[in-house]
Amino acid sequence: MGDTRWWRDAVIYQIYVRSFADADGDGIGDLAGVRDRLPYLASLGVDALWITPFYESPMVDGGYDVTNYRSVDPTFGTLADAADLIEDAHGLGLRVIVDIVPNHTSDQHVWFQEALAAGISGPARERYVFRPGRGAAGELPPNDWESVFGGPAWTRLPDGQWYLHLFAPQQPDLNWEHPDVRAEFDDVLRFWLDLAVDGFRIDVAHGMVKAAGLPDVGDAPQSRLLGRGKVPYFDQDGVHEIHRGWRRLLDSYPGERIGVAEAWAPSLDRLANYVRPDELHQVFNFDYMRTDWDAGALRSVIEKSLASAGSVGAPTTWVLSNHDVQRHVTRYGDGDLGQRRARAAALLTLALPGSAYVYQGEELGLPEVLDIPAELLTDPQLESIKGGRDGCRVPLPWSGYEPPFGFGSGVGWLPSPAEWKSLTVEAQRDDDASMLTLYRQALRIRRDHPALGDGELRWLDEPPGCLVFERTGHSGGPRMLCAVNTGDQSIRFSAPGSLLLSSGPIRTAGRDAILPPDTAAWWSVTPED
Repeated sequence: MGDTRWWRDAVIYQIYVRSFADADGDGIGDLAGVRDRLPYLASLGVDALWITPFYESPMVDGGYDVTNYRSVDPTFGTLADAADLIEDAHGLGLRVIVDIVPNHTSDQHVWFQEALAAGISGPARERYVFRPGRGAAGELPPNDWESVFGGPAWTRLPDGQWYLHLFAPQQPDLNWEHPDVRAEFDDVLRFWLDLAVDGFRIDVAHGMVKAAGLPDVGDAPQSRLLGRGKVPYFDQDGVHEIHRGWRRLLDSYPGERIGVAEAWAPSLDRLANYVRPDELHQVFNFDYMRTDWDAGALRSVIEKSLASAGSVGAPTTWVLSNHDVQRHVTRYGDGDLGQRRARAAALLTLALPGSAYVYQGEELGLPEVLDIPAELLTDPQLESIKGGRDGCRVPLPWSGYEPPFGFGSGVGWLPSPAEWKSLTVEAQRDDDASMLTLYRQALRIRRDHPALGDGELRWLDEPPGCLVFERTGHSGGPRMLCAVNTGDQSIRFSAPGSLLLSSGPIRTAGRDAILPPDTAAWWSVTPED
């Protein structure tokens, strides 16, 4: 792996560790399971892995409540397992990105336990956000901030003080104005960089700095403002000074180590601030992810995304699903309709300039599981998201005809639907019409075709309900044309060149192509064409 700007057009596969592969048979995925399945990921054709948190944790929020950032939770293995995984991945040409959770810790973290023991005036409390309450006896929260998971963002202690938690009460927010906090995370990053990780996905990268004075929002429900409006606890200008410091740290290591922001901002222009030349390398494009299956809406968000990222010289990062949102097969209509649209969306996404993320199981066409028994749901966000996020976190189906479909030797931590027997890796591997085959073909073409990956996009005339654009490589050579029909009628248009790949059957009539509804196709176009 050479020291190139690999991150500008990498395809990165997200692994939700609990649900990827279980090597020890306890029903929970682990690092040894990931290591065993690395050849599958290499053969799929991705460039890198992003692995969700595997640090020591009480697992109130799936590992995003950390007690020790330098160790592996026994549920997932050992530090030696992490080192072996990184080494094996590199041996297969795969880079490894790990999660870092800097906005908050677990309430079981030694720092928070020290803060509780220190009392109201104890200096240990200065590492977190503690405040006196309002009201005659301090019985009211310090302000009107709401938790992303629902309810107030403050919890009162028996001694009368309140502490801030923008997520679960077991996830107290750190005070990033305290030098101990900044020094600690610099050291944590160095620890994992020294173990040869290739970068970090930064959880809540927009949240570490709060507005001075912690002013009220004055608007409710605040959940509708997240990622759409201004709130005093997210996307404050002060976060960028932190990210600039982390960029300098990343640049001090060889091999193009990167920072990826999970950031919500009121606009794409604000989002682009996270990937200015002296800050992070990538930021997730959630506007694209939550756009409806509509040609006009998709073209608009693609154009705005490319313009805003391009204004700071950054690549755009495309994502269709992740561990926090409903799987896009279901968002796009579920059943056969959702599958057709998901296939077309894959070709659209992988044809766009920049980097793309693939959430585990989307290459299998997995839908959201909507009927998990209530007593098995563990997600703390149940209050603010109906059904929570567990429906997109069901263990991956690998093989066989009975749950848990080769995930492990025991019963999976969440139940797998019986109908997934037709969606396993084994069932799809040799099926030319499967979603897995489509992804493998698309990723191979994306890697080999000189017009795909980083570069320019040029829109072409298109019929209503259709997206048509051309990609041109840096060094000349063949161009690539992508057409996507999001409408409900077949579209006929001129498509010179040779067909590379289509998400479903298409017909040709001379030099014309007839593209059915919810279908996408790629053509390679030479100067002669």
